[in-house]
Amino acid sequence: MAAEPVHGPRTPLAWWRRKSLRFRLTATASAALAVALAAAASLLVSVLGRALISSTDDVAYQRAREVAALADAGRLYDNSVAVSDGTIVQVLDASGRITHVTLGGDRLVPLLNARERASAPPDGRGRMVDGDQYGIPGPLRVVVVRADNGRTVIAARSFKDVAESLSTTVHMLAIGTPLLLALLGAAGWMIIGRTLRPITALRRGAAEISGTARSRRLPVPEAHDEVRELATTLNDMLTRLETADASQRALVSDAAHELRSPLASIRLQLEVALGHPEGQEWRETAEGVLEDTLRLARLAEGLLTLARLDERRVRARREPVDLGELAASMADRYDGAVVKAGTVEPAVVAGDAMDLQRVLVNLLDNAVRHADSRVVVEVRARGDAAEVTVSDDGPGIPAADRERVFNRFTRLDSARSRDEGGAGLGLAIVRETVLAHGGTVRLEDAGPAAVPPWETPPGAAAPGPAGGAPEEGRRAAGPGLRAVVRLPLARP
Repeated sequence: MAAEPVHGPRTPLAWWRRKSLRFRLTATASAALAVALAAAASLLVSVLGRALISSTDDVAYQRAREVAALADAGRLYDNSVAVSDGTIVQVLDASGRITHVTLGGDRLVPLLNARERASAPPDGRGRMVDGDQYGIPGPLRVVVVRADNGRTVIAARSFKDVAESLSTTVHMLAIGTPLLLALLGAAGWMIIGRTLRPITALRRGAAEISGTARSRRLPVPEAHDEVRELATTLNDMLTRLETADASQRALVSDAAHELRSPLASIRLQLEVALGHPEGQEWRETAEGVLEDTLRLARLAEGLLTLARLDERRVRARREPVDLGELAASMADRYDGAVVKAGTVEPAVVAGDAMDLQRVLVNLLDNAVRHADSRVVVEVRARGDAAEVTVSDDGPGIPAADRERVFNRFTRLDSARSRDEGGAGLGLAIVRETVLAHGGTVRLEDAGPAAVPPWETPPGAAAPGPAGGAPEEGRRAAGPGLRAVVRLPLARP
């Protein structure tokens, strides 16, 4: 016998969480309305009852005072008291005997006994008395007023009509309140459904986008509310995801293309060598294979560096790094006839020393590769930022291409030959590293005065450090190129 699937603990809270948002909102609103309506109904009955009791007591008290005034003035001539509004009045002497009474009142038994009369409040507040025992149907509100010579005036008014009115009101509220609650709950269900309709449209749009590869966006509601902000945020996220996906696809495609070229060269050289071993220069073949292998290694290292930079944007290591000292030490690794440190000021930034060193290596390698005779590296502290410049007197880069060369696997036409080296990752690594450190990088014309006229032999060679990053090639476009890197100074 198959076991029944387990859906978690069957508790009221779990049942509640499994319900739809529309149901939970409607149920919560209905429960709040039920409490509010019950409280309002109770308050209404209480206030109405107090008002009716107070009104009844006021009328009875007024009649009792009128009769007491007549008694004090000696104007009660016979045993009866005339009251026109149906109030029952009894006048008692000091011994508690009834001396005067209205028509229909009990002439023998007072409505209140001696102890009740003594404890009656003097402010006209009455008490409830059962009128059936005095031959009067329904409850009575009875008040007591004291007159001169020890006399007491008792006035009573029937509370039957008032009690029936209160009972009718309670019954109407008992029937009408649930009907009103059901009506408001139905209205709330429809209103909440219409309010959540944009979210339903977002869900359907997301489901359609998930099931197709086409570039689409979620519907944005007309109302300027939180749902519109959510739709806008999700569309922005979709745009970023598409951009990242396109960038990833381009990266994979370019990487595959760059890997195919050296692999094809290695394969061709080995096939030729193995096909004609008797006339093959094995040393030359080995050098060619080694060159292509190093090219593959540089490409793999560049890709790994970019991957590490993407990861470090979330958790980057920060330590004080003096860019002036780092730039001076890096310049010393090159041929002094070509690379020289110009103005180098102390400039401490917070960052990863290895990453910042790679930035300088890539910029210097790129400048040395394309310089005619000289390269200058300078570091200055400008305001709250450190500015590093690497200038050369080479052909430069056209202004239209200066932003494009920072893209991955981007090389200009003059740099596409194998001798120029690199796969177009050097400046991409520079920009990613600088952005990860909260800085900026740009390229500009160096100008004739940017590189001092040193006395160096024409065509002096200055290879960069071993294992340097691949360089971006340039077309002749002007008097040199300057790379400017700005990083925020470390706080003291």
